[in-house]
Parts: sequence; C-alpha cells; structure tokens
Amino acid sequence: MMSPVDPVRLTLEQIRELRDDIAPQAARRSRASVRRRLGRLRELGFFVVQCALAAGIAWWLASTVLGHPMPFFAPVAAIICLGFSFGQRLRRVAEVMVGVAVGVGVGDAFVSLFGTGVWQIVLVVALAMSLAILVGAGGLMATQAGIQAAMVTTLLPDPGAGVSRWLDAVAGGAVALAAATIAPVAPIRKPRQQAAEVLRELAAILKATARSLRHHDAEAATEALHRARDSEAMLDTLRKAAAEGVAVVRMSPFRRQHRGRVEQIADLVVPLDRAIRNVRVLVRRAAVSIWRDEPMPSSYPELLDDLAIGARLIADSLFEPAAADTARRVLAELGVRTAEIPAASLSSMVLLGQVRSTIVDLLTLTGLSYDDARELVPLRADGLDES
Repeated sequence: MMSPVDPVRLTLEQIRELRDDIAPQAARRSRASVRRRLGRLRELGFFVVQCALAAGIAWWLASTVLGHPMPFFAPVAAIICLGFSFGQRLRRVAEVMVGVAVGVGVGDAFVSLFGTGVWQIVLVVALAMSLAILVGAGGLMATQAGIQAAMVTTLLPDPGAGVSRWLDAVAGGAVALAAATIAPVAPIRKPRQQAAEVLRELAAILKATARSLRHHDAEAATEALHRARDSEAMLDTLRKAAAEGVAVVRMSPFRRQHRGRVEQIADLVVPLDRAIRNVRVLVRRAAVSIWRDEPMPSSYPELLDDLAIGARLIADSLFEPAAADTARRVLAELGVRTAEIPAASLSSMVLLGQVRSTIVDLLTLTGLSYDDARELVPLRADGLDES
C-alpha cells in the first residue's frame, strides 16, 4: 500500500505504484459483483423459465383457440401476473383482468363519443384510473386501466376492437394461474433455513456482547452493536421468505401437504422480531456501560452466554424438534437465575431487564404461549419485571 502523496506532484513511479495497488482491489470488486449477479440469476432462474413458458403458451392459446391474429397482450398479462415472486399472484391476475376491462370499456366509450387526440388521451387515462381507484383498485389495477384506455384510444380506435384485448388478458391470466400451481420446493425450505440463520446470528451477537463485557472491550462492544442493528436485514429476508412459502402452499395443490410446517415457521416471525429488538437494546446498553466505565456484575457475561445457548438450541429445534425441550429447560433455568442476580447500576438493571424480556420471547419460540413463558421467569424482589 503506497503512502499518501501530493496528487499534483505524482511521479511516474508513484503512478505505477498506485495503479498496481488499485488494480487488485478493482478485480476483487468485479469478481464479487459477478458472483452476486450470478447468484441472483440462480435465485430467479425458476421465475424466468416459468414466465417464458407461460408467455409462449398464452400466445398460442389466444391465437389458436381464440383466433386473435396479434394477441400481444396475452403473454404480457401472463408475465405481469406471475412476476418475480410467489406472493399475491391470484390478486395480480384479478387486478390485471379488472384493470384491462375498465380501461377497454372507458377507451371504447371515449372513441365512440369523442374520437382520438391529445386531449382525449389525457381525459381517458385520468377517467379510467380514477374509476379503477373508486372501485377499490390497487396500484396494478389502476395502472392497467390507464394503460389500456390509452392503448384502445390510440392503437385500436375502432369501437369494440378493444374487447379482444380483455380476452387476451383472460387467456394470459388463466395460463398464469395454471403455471402458479407449479412451484419448486426451495420456497418451502427457505423460511425454516432463514429462521435458523437469524437465531444463530442472534446467538453470535449475544456471545460477542458477552466477550466485550468480560474483557471490557469498547471496540468489540461497538462492533456487536453494529451487528445487532444489521440483523434487521436478516429479519426482513425471513419475512419475505415466510410470505413466499405461505403463498406457495396455498396456491399449489402439489405443495399443500407442507402447509402446516410452513405456517408454523411464519408464526415465528413476530416473536423473533420482538426478541431481536430486545437484544438490540441489550447490546446498546452493554456498549454504553463499557464506554462510560459503569460497574457491571461479573456474572452478566455468563448470562448472555447461556442466553446464546438457548437461541442456538431453538435454531436446532427447527430441524430437530427434540431440541425444543432442551431449549425450554435452559431458558427456564436462566429465567430463575435472573430473579436473584444483583443489579449494580442503571446499565446493569436495563441489561438484566432486556435479558428477562428476551428469555420470554425465546420461550414463545419453543411453542409456549406468552403467558406460560412469563410464568417461567419469576418476579424479582426489586420489582424488575420482564414485561
């Protein structure tokens, strides 16, 4: 790595050194970018193939069965309805069909009464979108209504010619619905895998925080705090994966046998969200206590280590159900200990309260109700409660 230099007085040797230093970094970034893009292509490859096949079948259906000479909107509707996600496909099909019907109807009426032109397009698009909104349309339906009204007014100015467009939309939507019943197993597995990953990351954050407290390491505490804040992105991924998994088992008759397991994982999102929020507060208070050199009982790092063990056991229980009983026992014992351990400062009281709250949240992940989980964390004599 070259030392800082005056950019105005760079010598030829320094320019070469700078070039030699930058080139490997640029190459690494380029390789990482290519890997990310290839990974995204692999992730979305099924959707690409599904949309492509549905588009071809929709064109064939509209041209051969319906007899339309140029049914270009049939493949367009199929692609729009399928999209790049499994969620809300049925809603997208309904919105496209209704939006096209509204747009075609308004466009035909305008062509019959007022002909075509600039001001006609302005009014017909505004009217079609407003009418779609009044009937409770979502964004996709309102957009389709405006697009179709404009297209009927400009490309198909003959009254009644736009009706075939709606039939094309029906054909494309029907093909999309049929294609939506075919789904890979990956969206069913991913929520469970992502939930386990979130729990393991939660355990790692707790372990890192315990180490920072044990060694009074401000830098490690700050790093743990950043890591805790970054965990929200993992939770967002879990929410999306859970929604996709539920959509698959509800839409596809071939995956319906997995519905119970997928919905069980989806039910973990809310308590897991609460646990992560509590851990963020816990880590922030641990960092503050180190920054301010506040006293913290020596037993607190061990509390966090044991809490991390409980989180990892719950992650294991997603694949080995027997681990849930072990996790429940570990967390219940930890809850009893927190009722007796002393709090030496404001930071220690806050941290202890967050530990108790997190214990309750993690216990609900083992299958207990919130009330039953609270019963396993006894009240403290000083009134510090987990709620």
